[in-house]
Amino acid sequence: MSIQEKIQQQINENNIVLYMKGNKELPMCGFSARAVNILKSCGADFITVDVLQDEELRQGIKTFSNWPTIPQLYVRGEFVGGSDIVAEMYETGELKELVGV
Repeated sequence: MSIQEKIQQQINENNIVLYMKGNKELPMCGFSARAVNILKSCGADFITVDVLQDEELRQGIKTFSNWPTIPQLYVRGEFVGGSDIVAEMYETGELKELVGV
């Protein structure tokens, strides 16, 4: 299975996926921590995928989404965006609506 197929499978099998540095218990960068905190405050049920554990995945997710930075949020198969977009959507209430809580 290629890295692109693996990413597609993770997105297909989980409603909300956050590709990040670290995990929700131990974020390894401020942007990832901010995205985790926002999702938690929305009450979202989400999984995290640690891109620091796999260099191929770290590069592959950037290619997959055509987005240069980590973290990256996917909701129900759709790419939402990175940390700044997640924060903006949270402030407008759009994110809470999107995650369906």
